[in-house]
Amino acid sequence: MKKLAFKMYLKEGTLATYKKRHQEIWPELKTLLKSSGIEEYSIYYDEETNCVYAFQTCEELDSQALGDNPIVQKWWKFMSDIMKTNSDFSPKQSNLIPVFDLDKPV
Repeated sequence: MKKLAFKMYLKEGTLATYKKRHQEIWPELKTLLKSSGIEEYSIYYDEETNCVYAFQTCEELDSQALGDNPIVQKWWKFMSDIMKTNSDFSPKQSNLIPVFDLDKPV
């Protein structure tokens, strides 16, 4: 099982919209994530930085292949008005480096 953590950057004043859109996540996107081997996916908000921090557990996943999926690309474009994005509408993100795991050394 692979663990991934990363942060993404919200535009100012968009947290409520971000939360609402995730509460209404598209069923086809949820199905795609689960069928791609993602078993856990949680997102947390940090008020000080206006960033969201995501944590996933998954089977070996080719994240590039997931980003090439039309459903994911449509979601990125849908979210681009409230998040900082790259030119392809993918969210700007920074991977987080693991420094501690209760169950095993990192």
